[in-house]
Amino acid sequence: MLQHLTIVTTGGTIDKVYFDDKSTFQIGAPAIGDILKQLGVAFDFDVIALLRKDSLHITEEDRDLIKRTIEAQPHRQILVTHGTDTMVETARVLQAIPGKVIVLTGALNPARFQGSDAVFNIGCAVGALQTLPDGVYVAMNGRIWDPLRVRKNRDANCFEAA
Repeated sequence: MLQHLTIVTTGGTIDKVYFDDKSTFQIGAPAIGDILKQLGVAFDFDVIALLRKDSLHITEEDRDLIKRTIEAQPHRQILVTHGTDTMVETARVLQAIPGKVIVLTGALNPARFQGSDAVFNIGCAVGALQTLPDGVYVAMNGRIWDPLRVRKNRDANCFEAA
């Protein structure tokens, strides 16, 4: 039973906000804490706001920081919010971490937008964290993916079997 969830946020579309004065999107504060509070989840969680980057700008050094941060956490179940463009690459790096269930999720539309897939993806990820064995997974489009067997189809704006 999930008692405590550690969440590591890295930015990505899920946390993007629109600034009218700049007519652009920027990465804002992590949305996941507010989402989980609004949903009234029955477990404790903490949010480690590690990065605020578009995933296209995440470097190998950033991935190493994400890996080291997760390795240092005392809890077994880790949820990572991440931009969708390079989520799979980060998931593959995290596969070297033993003894934890790690699920990466994100959104194809910002969490603050009406009709965003963010809440659904987070719910899917939380369910996966409670049922899957140790390992690393990607939760997107209503499915749980093995990072070695999935890719983002940018043209169709969805994840699919690789």
